[in-house]
Amino acid sequence: MEETKTRQKNHIGLVGLGYWGKNLLRNFHELDLLHTACDFDNELVEERMKAFPEVNFSHSFDEILENDEITAIAFATPASTHYEYVKKALLAGKDVFVEKPLALNVPDGEELVKLAEDEGRILMVGHILQYHSAVLKLKALLDEGRLGKIQYIYSNRLNMGKLRTEENILWSFAPHDISVILMLVGEEPLKIFSHGGDYVTNGIHDTTMTTMEFPGGVKGHIFVSWLHPFKEQKLVVVGSEAMAVFDDVHDEKLWIYDHKVDLNEQKVPVVQKADKIPVAIANSEPLKEELLHFSESIKNRTKPRTDGMEGLQVLKVLEAAEKQIHNEHR
Repeated sequence: MEETKTRQKNHIGLVGLGYWGKNLLRNFHELDLLHTACDFDNELVEERMKAFPEVNFSHSFDEILENDEITAIAFATPASTHYEYVKKALLAGKDVFVEKPLALNVPDGEELVKLAEDEGRILMVGHILQYHSAVLKLKALLDEGRLGKIQYIYSNRLNMGKLRTEENILWSFAPHDISVILMLVGEEPLKIFSHGGDYVTNGIHDTTMTTMEFPGGVKGHIFVSWLHPFKEQKLVVVGSEAMAVFDDVHDEKLWIYDHKVDLNEQKVPVVQKADKIPVAIANSEPLKEELLHFSESIKNRTKPRTDGMEGLQVLKVLEAAEKQIHNEHR
């Protein structure tokens, strides 16, 4: 019995120990969920071994696939590898957590979702904002009717950040906000418009603006850029009764504004401004909450909040936006 408990605790293999993978390594280790961490870069593995000497490391993905003690695999690898790696893991009978995006095109994403269903495996996509306490509180406020009916949503995810050559800013930054907006609205968009600019590397867009129109009349836009003079991660929900702002850069993450628009005697709209109200949220690390959710989904065999189907919905928006950008630059 004790052996079974130990195996249940340390049963996840991690593939990819780079820029983001090191954060998964730390959290899986702190949660006593990590069995083996893997990367093909020898120097990177040596570096991580120094920081986590008690962790078992490997250079072989096949070793993780073939280990019966490893029942689930998490991937923090380049997006171009997701389809191949996730497919191999599912066929090997492993549950899977994969960082966004699920795949690079909708047919591949659909295949992975169906494969997970056919194999009876958990498939979860790393859309981390859905595990952020401020976003969860914002969703609760909407469900309670605190903001009234959603009218408009916009998000800015901007930074003078790490420029990438393997993917553009749309695929790097926008999935987080697409995921949140789809969750808050509860619908898939009817229309998607997107345009952008490639200023540093030809063909790799540094800025994009994506607009979505939903069946219920809600509209939203997502502005992402890694050519911005300062960091901004802000999502604004405009409701019929109030407005809410999620600002992930500042210490106080969530605010409500009870602004009103009334008509005066001449039927002219007049804005009645109100002081902003801070909303208390739980002090928790979103990544740790996300990985705990993955662990609980495995244990209870329940559908994750950001399961393969949710990842596929985000992928459909990304693909549609990418086609618009591509056609704009033809």
